[in-house]
Amino acid sequence: MTDRLKDKVAIITGAASGIGHATATRFVQEGAKVLIADIQADKGQALAQELGDGARFAAVDVCIEDEVKSMIDAAIECFGSVDCIFNNAGFGGVGGDIDATDLGEPYSRTVDGLLTGVIAGIKYAAPVMKAAGGGSIISTASVAGLRGGYGPHVYSALKAAVINLSKSVALELGPFNIRVNAICPGGIATPIFAGNLAREGGNVDYAEVVKPVLAMTQPIPRAGVPEDIAAAACFLASDDASFISGHALVVDGGLTAGAWTHPEFAPTGMNAMPELFGVESYDTLDMVVHGRER
Repeated sequence: MTDRLKDKVAIITGAASGIGHATATRFVQEGAKVLIADIQADKGQALAQELGDGARFAAVDVCIEDEVKSMIDAAIECFGSVDCIFNNAGFGGVGGDIDATDLGEPYSRTVDGLLTGVIAGIKYAAPVMKAAGGGSIISTASVAGLRGGYGPHVYSALKAAVINLSKSVALELGPFNIRVNAICPGGIATPIFAGNLAREGGNVDYAEVVKPVLAMTQPIPRAGVPEDIAAAACFLASDDASFISGHALVVDGGLTAGAWTHPEFAPTGMNAMPELFGVESYDTLDMVVHGRER
């Protein structure tokens, strides 16, 4: 590694597994100090111990504003500053056909986790970064926020909101040398991609199981992996991206570049995904894909 993030302090939410885990690891390898924030205490503490002096763990539910505020305070207490926040925590949330969408507690939890938590992270990181003379704010969006058909309705709408929020806040915070960007992952092989099945399937590594399927969904013939998103986040957090703000960086192997169908796919393209996973509908697939926290 190149010490690209030497002496920087970063907060990463949803850092105990998947994309967050890979990003925390990459950041520490690049010289950063990292606060690992997650609701999965055992995994988060284990990762912090594995990464050594460059990492600390804080139990955080991003759906709760006070916990997000305390997370910022914890980073300052541990490391003295906050140079970067990666709002990455998330889950699939409420799904189903639009006329059957539950607008009660499942909907509220989805909005809190996918959007309100991002807003809170930005809200409490911004004053610290202003005082320090700058910083980098990164949020995980999705290709589902760019085009229809890549996620359930509410999830897709909220990811689109994260993209536009990043652009809007970039305008406000740019004069303070604070850059605000989003990352839009495509199909990334993580344990949650088959979360419900993984809970029922013992020690099967479903991140590996889904790779052959994901490799068929975009022109680049391999599955995306968490390290792909970690590399993008590392770039956006670094001084190499000092003139990049208000951008949604798509990391999807060419999925959204245009019309493309793998030769072995049915003509319906991405709509063949449920069949490949052996489920009846996209919504059933979504419940498999987004079974637990990112």
